[in-house]
Amino acid sequence: MTDALTSALPTRAGVRRSAPAAVSTIALAAMVVLCASLQPDVLTVPGFSLVLSVAVPLIFAAQAQMILMSIGDIDLGIGSFVGLVTVIAATELVSSPLLGTLILLALIAGYAVLGALIHLRRVPALIATLGASFVWLGLGLFVLPTPGGTTPEWLASFGAWQPTSFPAPLLPILAIALLVYLMSARSTLGVRIRALGSNPTALERAGLSPLSSRVAAYTAAGALGVLSGLLLSSQTGGGDVSSASSYTLITVAAVILGGGSFRGGSAVPWGVAIGGMTLGLVSVTLSLLDVATNLQSAVQGGIVLAVLAGRALIGRVLR
Repeated sequence: MTDALTSALPTRAGVRRSAPAAVSTIALAAMVVLCASLQPDVLTVPGFSLVLSVAVPLIFAAQAQMILMSIGDIDLGIGSFVGLVTVIAATELVSSPLLGTLILLALIAGYAVLGALIHLRRVPALIATLGASFVWLGLGLFVLPTPGGTTPEWLASFGAWQPTSFPAPLLPILAIALLVYLMSARSTLGVRIRALGSNPTALERAGLSPLSSRVAAYTAAGALGVLSGLLLSSQTGGGDVSSASSYTLITVAAVILGGGSFRGGSAVPWGVAIGGMTLGLVSVTLSLLDVATNLQSAVQGGIVLAVLAGRALIGRVLR
């Protein structure tokens, strides 16, 4: 009986893996309570939908960043890429849906080519993705020099969808977390991607191509980036290549808050979703507290550092 109870308890390694997401969950719950104390309507379905909606496109972009961080890369162009997608959604996807769809597919292919170049030319991912960010920014400004345009009717309808029984933003958040979890933890592709980040030599000795694994990771990240841009465009009702400029570093923070690592080899989709919601609610909390706009970035950074400090402390205790 004692042995059965012991085996049912979580292992020390399992607790260590789940601790960062637990810290982020506590921070998320604290911000929800604080928001509710300042504005009780937050606890209603429409209120919670409103405060959570800002986190949806961020979480999709953070999942893309997580996939690349799981192979040991960091994408410094994800913000500009998402912004470019909003521009395409507000222009070409409206005037010519087929052409707009082909352009979005070409952008995903561009991410795949970027991954291949990084691998074949051994260019540091930080440098390559930073250079790509200027390409995405330039293309966005060429198509739409100033914010504007309109989103397709079907996309605008999705952004305005508000069921009365549950908060609408929870549906895409749970769906993408589940999808990425199945891809990263329950599929051969996910094993190859994590192996590329943790032990590429073993991957090669097993007869698997590191090049195809990296290209697959960048293709998946590009697809998630496109979905993030479409969701952001559905909320803003137009296109702006600079609308997601803050995503670049916030997505990295969301991955780290959710239990990810700069070393690669790990993928934590559920933790990233929690980390993204936590960071999304930070700005809402600061607005409800009437924190000056020019101070919000500093306070937001302080909150992130505090949560990371809590993660480091728990990790040291569990070591």
